[in-house]
Amino acid sequence: MFERFSRSYYLGRLYVTPTDGDHALMHSDQHEQINEAVYATGDGVERLDAPLVMKLESQHFPVHGNENVPTNTLALPEPMLEGCDVRNPPSLREVLLARREHAERLLTWSGGWPDSSDDVRNAGT
Repeated sequence: MFERFSRSYYLGRLYVTPTDGDHALMHSDQHEQINEAVYATGDGVERLDAPLVMKLESQHFPVHGNENVPTNTLALPEPMLEGCDVRNPPSLREVLLARREHAERLLTWSGGWPDSSDDVRNAGT
């Protein structure tokens, strides 16, 4: 679904559609699979529910899993679609997925990356 694009991003194509929720969402199974493939380090038990960081046009946002979103679809809150060229949703669009290190940096700045005290890997240590 996503291919290496640069040192900081993978490139993929998803259907982009509006949602009336507050968060960017994608199907929970796909979210978990991408999380495991891109963000997991393979070091012990890891969280697979951490938000993915995606970029559409010039806007970065965390993406959470939700079983009600169709597969291969990125559901964005209406305000996030303002200024985006999304016509007749759902619209197939190129979307960037931040690689782990870049996502961690972006989410740390926004306060959304789980620190080590929240990490399942440290449970019981």
